[in-house]
Amino acid sequence: MKKTLSTLIIAAVMHSVLNAQSNSKPSEEQLYRPDFHFTPKKGWMNDPNGLYYKDGVYHLFFQYYPDGNKWGPMHWGHATSKDLVKWEEQPIALYPDDLGYIFSGSAVVDKNNNSGFGDSKNNPVVAIYTYHNPKLEKEGKIGVESQGIAYSFDNSKTWTKYNANPVLKNPGIRDFRDPKVFWDSKRQQWVMVLAAQDRAHLYTSKNLKDWTFQSEFGKDLGGHGGVWECPDLFPLKVEGSNEEKWVLIVNINPGGPNNGSAGQYFVGDFDGKTFKTDEHFTKQLNKEKAAWLDWGKDNYASVSFDNVPQDKRIIIGWMSNWEYAQEVPTETWRSSMTVAREVSLKKTKEGYILKNVPVAQLKEYQGKSIKKNISVKAESQLIGKSEIDLSKSVIDLDLKKMSAGKYTFTIKNTLGEQLTFWIDNKTKELFIDRSKSGKTGFGKNYAKPVTKAPLKQLYSSVKMKLVIDKTSIEIFFNDGEKVLTEIFFPNENFSELTLSTDTKGSSLSINAHQLNIR
Repeated sequence: MKKTLSTLIIAAVMHSVLNAQSNSKPSEEQLYRPDFHFTPKKGWMNDPNGLYYKDGVYHLFFQYYPDGNKWGPMHWGHATSKDLVKWEEQPIALYPDDLGYIFSGSAVVDKNNNSGFGDSKNNPVVAIYTYHNPKLEKEGKIGVESQGIAYSFDNSKTWTKYNANPVLKNPGIRDFRDPKVFWDSKRQQWVMVLAAQDRAHLYTSKNLKDWTFQSEFGKDLGGHGGVWECPDLFPLKVEGSNEEKWVLIVNINPGGPNNGSAGQYFVGDFDGKTFKTDEHFTKQLNKEKAAWLDWGKDNYASVSFDNVPQDKRIIIGWMSNWEYAQEVPTETWRSSMTVAREVSLKKTKEGYILKNVPVAQLKEYQGKSIKKNISVKAESQLIGKSEIDLSKSVIDLDLKKMSAGKYTFTIKNTLGEQLTFWIDNKTKELFIDRSKSGKTGFGKNYAKPVTKAPLKQLYSSVKMKLVIDKTSIEIFFNDGEKVLTEIFFPNENFSELTLSTDTKGSSLSINAHQLNIR
């Protein structure tokens, strides 16, 4: 009898515990902490900085304020990864000092010790960053921003700031920041591209300490709805040829294609001193006004890694938008990065497309998977709740036999919250609508208007890769020819994917994988 009674008591206790668990709301950590996009454990994060690869490790630095969840005195936070997917946060790398806050910049592996900081056995990694002086800013001075450097011999565990900083003083420009430096092997020099208010400045150096102004670019070209920031300049081979072009990425805030902050690009030639768009891209700009890296609202300050193996060009961006970044509904931390992406350059009759797709290493984490071939109906269930965990997944969609009409995909949860994205094959546009995706009442222009991207043609078939991680979706259309990145905050993880259409006769192939990373 005692045993039976004790068993009943234990069962009753367990039942009440399980009941309490089922009725309790998921924590912020459970609901909103991404599984495979980098977030700091606590505090505020924005632009990625100082990206480089060395000794089997990728280094990601970032604009960081550890003492609050809104922008504050900037530090360089630090994270590392062996595969660009699984990131581990490290101690803060660079702290503000008497010269100012530590704003955005880059890092290079100084293989030949041009800087002279190293010796025959140890070559340094050198960080180049902007000092932003809050005292001068408060006094209303123009020369608030200058460029400094620091160096490390132990894979960025410790840093020494150069005792003669700044290495590039302010020339009388208020917004003078975000240096991206690279080694120009053809001319045996270091090159710096710097954002200077409404244009980019180019400087060269032999030692990373003494910089000479060479040229400027962009005053009347591309998007100018806001200040230019976080530039990057690099060479890429044109797909299917031996032709090499130079690509200049420039981020802009505001003035993006769907409001707020965004990244644009230019394609042309660089002679060691001057960057100029080529004739083909100039025609493209005359028609389109700006070429956008990502048409979604949540990819800003994308820049590339230095010293990546096999000369791959890998970028990563800040997955938020200045219109609402400081008000998103997380408290412990704010912001995450995009997935790392490999970029390539495609030449078309109309111009150039800077394609970007998720790095191949993401495939190493594929777990449970499903494959389906579906004859598309007015309403089609594509992925059900129990099939895979949609909140950490990569889904390849291959849509064929398309006709003029709408193809609307919806990810949703049991609360009725949803995010929709659709191809309108009549108006030739791609859309995302997050107005019913959960928490939406914060910031400026978060849920409205609907995000849209032009597609230029009526498609008979398209491919889309979806990368979904709790609070974000990254849509890579036709191998990254168009990309849309957006964040969202449902009150329960999205668990189903459906398709509705006003057309007939189309077919869809689905190849979906759950990612097991944590």
